[in-house]
Amino acid sequence: MKRENFERNHKNLTFDERFYIEGCLQEGLNFTEIAVLLKRNRKTIAREIKNRRFAKCKDPKLKKSKCAYLKTCSITNFCNNSYCKRDVPCSKCKMRTCSQYCDNYVPGTCPKLLKPPYVCNGCAYPRTCGYDKMYYRASYADDTYHDAMSVSRKGIDLSPEELYELDNLISPLLLKGQSIAHVYATHADEIKCSKRTLYNYVDQGILRVRNIDLPRKVRYKPRKKKQKTVKINQEYRVGRTYEEFLAFTEKNPELNVVEMDVVEGQKGGKALLTLLFRNCNLMLIFLIDSASQECVINVFNHLREVVGTEGFKRSFPVILTDNGSEFKDPWSIEQDTYSDTRTRVFYCDPHKAYQKARLEKNHEFIRYILPNCTLSF
Repeated sequence: MKRENFERNHKNLTFDERFYIEGCLQEGLNFTEIAVLLKRNRKTIAREIKNRRFAKCKDPKLKKSKCAYLKTCSITNFCNNSYCKRDVPCSKCKMRTCSQYCDNYVPGTCPKLLKPPYVCNGCAYPRTCGYDKMYYRASYADDTYHDAMSVSRKGIDLSPEELYELDNLISPLLLKGQSIAHVYATHADEIKCSKRTLYNYVDQGILRVRNIDLPRKVRYKPRKKKQKTVKINQEYRVGRTYEEFLAFTEKNPELNVVEMDVVEGQKGGKALLTLLFRNCNLMLIFLIDSASQECVINVFNHLREVVGTEGFKRSFPVILTDNGSEFKDPWSIEQDTYSDTRTRVFYCDPHKAYQKARLEKNHEFIRYILPNCTLSF
């Protein structure tokens, strides 16, 4: 995913942005870095995470949870077992847990949750930590956001007195056979809502008049919207997903990984093809005529001619890129003009640019000098 896809077109965070936040937290990025990547205020990111996080708690009796009074507790021999060392506090006992026996047990809070990022995403010790967990998940955050928006918009945006006046004005006229459009046109100054809202009020049974009282309403059939299905060709991803990339690099740890992406300028104009070597953080930048498959393939053919086939295989054994249209011809990148395999191409998961975070970070520096939409080569 390119950073320009995160142009701020909405006041509120979108699901894609929330998904990106979750990935960045998993990678250990702080609020400031996430805010810069999303072009949002740091306070917006902090508020989103603190308000949309959720607790993941297990039954205290089924786990060895840390008590809030763990460091100051001095209770001994609470279990009354003969083998118990009476001079050792129960909090240090390896045979029993405070949550199972102590009536004064209070679940503790991880100190890391009291400061940014306020969640356990990206924690290196999730399995061994004895505290209750707090997580940020894009799906949960987006659902709670839409639920809150839905609840806040439910109901009638009129006081009881205003609704009573509206009903006394509208219902008698509609019961006489007048249409809503005619009533609204002649009494627009007295009606404190839109014509569409009047139809909704009648449909919901809020006014005395009902749908059955509207002559044309009962003759209309409910409209059905035809679902448009868009077929997306994912053939290029077969055998090249990020999961398969992880499995391949685990089996071949000696191979260097090269991250690839494009920095686009003005629409239809020239662009920058960037290649970053993970083993040394060296980044090569090539100016291409356009962000097209042909221009990308020409760069790799040129590199093979310069360094030779064996040199190319040693330098570019594995390439990781995103799902941009300019990279959807992996076969031409993997094979040279003589049909010899020269590299392996893999793709990040959709909407997970953090999977090639180093290259995205370098693109951020490029944008400092050449901002979006004004970029021209």
